[in-house]
Amino acid sequence: MNAANPRFVSLLTRDTLALVLAGGRGSRLYELTDRRAKPAVYFAGKFRIIDFPLSNCVNSGIRRIGVLTQYKAHSLIQHLVRGWSGFRTELGEFVEVLPASQRTSGEWYAGTADAIFQNWDIIEALRPKHVLVLAGDHVYKMDYGEMLAHHVAKGADMTVACLTVPLEDAKGFGVMAVDESHRVTGFEEKPASPRPMPGSTDQALASMGIYLFNTDFLFEQLHRDAADPASSRDFGKDIIPSIIGSHAVYAYPFRDPKTGQQPYWRDVGTLDSFWESNMELVSVAPELNLYDEDWPILTYHRQLPSAKFVFRDPGREGKALDSIVSGGCIISGATLINSLLFSNVRVHSFSTVTDTVVLPEVVINRYCRISRAIIDRGCVLPEGTVIGEDREDDAKRFRVTPKGITLVTPEMLGQPVSASVT
Repeated sequence: MNAANPRFVSLLTRDTLALVLAGGRGSRLYELTDRRAKPAVYFAGKFRIIDFPLSNCVNSGIRRIGVLTQYKAHSLIQHLVRGWSGFRTELGEFVEVLPASQRTSGEWYAGTADAIFQNWDIIEALRPKHVLVLAGDHVYKMDYGEMLAHHVAKGADMTVACLTVPLEDAKGFGVMAVDESHRVTGFEEKPASPRPMPGSTDQALASMGIYLFNTDFLFEQLHRDAADPASSRDFGKDIIPSIIGSHAVYAYPFRDPKTGQQPYWRDVGTLDSFWESNMELVSVAPELNLYDEDWPILTYHRQLPSAKFVFRDPGREGKALDSIVSGGCIISGATLINSLLFSNVRVHSFSTVTDTVVLPEVVINRYCRISRAIIDRGCVLPEGTVIGEDREDDAKRFRVTPKGITLVTPEMLGQPVSASVT
């Protein structure tokens, strides 16, 4: 059957198990991940980061999904149970949590490859033909069915999804070398001096952390790696470099099939990139289209009233300009400019919020002036608080990033944090 045939692709996706690696802290997000794993971090007004790879799976027709958790997973697991448990289990569909539970030894997950290896008995019982390994902390939309068809057409043992990145940024990725057929001939994890891709002096071919395996082949490689005492148990550092010379490992370029261009993809792994990626969404036509009915991003929906804007007295108008305001918010005689508010935020009279990302359950009291900030969930800003106008003063109380974005958490304000507020 032709690899481009939709029926062929649907058979491939049905026989694929997706495993989402969601155990990382995301230490470069600092206090934003003190109470939650990076995949559970909020994004775009109503989502968590993990909603993007999970939605990609469902939209691609992959409905057998395991989520591997480890670091501070309570809020992540709670989100998955609330928002991702409505699958038809009688049809073999599921999103299941696979926590680090020392299944094969007395150790927690030692690396990405070990995380899969420790759950091999579960994988074996499901008998998938292919295993798709995904990172749970990137924001993008991708049809994994097309990658599966490419994998089968190439006769690959393993396929690695890739994108082009500036050479300087490539230091944080696994960098690949490929031949004219996109067969991987070299792989270096987070190199100090990345090599440019063929035909370019300033771009490198980088791994997206998306790996597709034939199940039997993955079984062999994980068991071989587990027996190697020198291995760090990581796909990028150990598995891929050890197989590229002896097995069929191919790169799958992340491209829009209609335009040939590289689609939207973000690693919101720093406070600056988190703020920038959210701020992009308030523009008139952002690159990430969250209004796409053909590829919806799914999530847990709380039952909340609509956003409300009250008062229109001179100097006391409730309004939002070039902003995103989520359900349950009340803007009471305050002004929002180029800002993004998550659910149940209260902004009180005579306050101005500019260029700011406000997470759920925040209260901004009267006469506040907030700009270029990230306000974490549960913060209550006292009346008259000023943030974003004096960088040195902000740094005494809060965390200020290299690009001048101020992160505010309840702990920084000396406020108690409920265990449920994550």
